[in-house]
Amino acid sequence: MKVGLTINEKKTKYLKCAKKDIKTENLNIKSSYIEKVKQYKYLGSITNDTNSIEEEVKERIALGIKAYYANLKFFKSRLETKSSKLKLYRTEIRPIVTYASETWVLKENIQKLLVFERKILRGIFGTMKENQTWRIKSNEELDKLIKHENIH
Repeated sequence: MKVGLTINEKKTKYLKCAKKDIKTENLNIKSSYIEKVKQYKYLGSITNDTNSIEEEVKERIALGIKAYYANLKFFKSRLETKSSKLKLYRTEIRPIVTYASETWVLKENIQKLLVFERKILRGIFGTMKENQTWRIKSNEELDKLIKHENIH
């Protein structure tokens, strides 16, 4: 009986994060080659060699859009209340977008998240008629409707 750790050579990869660009190739350990990668997905989060979260934020927003369009019938229904649509957004779609966001540094990417959220909120709250013309709600109006509980 064999006891211990068995490494799957085909699935094992390594990622090197360094500020300096030091040349490294595939590792060779006891006739097993371990491939070097620039990024990988682990537990639903993308990690890369530059420690950038750009790809992760794009991926999360894309998954949020997918979830929104999967529930589009519900969001477009006139039989559902705006509060129930908002509740679905906050309980299903927003957690998909913000998964693992506790580890993100959001200096540049916060605007992308806010744009995504406003797009969804405009779909939920729709347009309003003012002086015989229809217009979309401003960012300030949306902010008041969600009681300043933005995605960030």
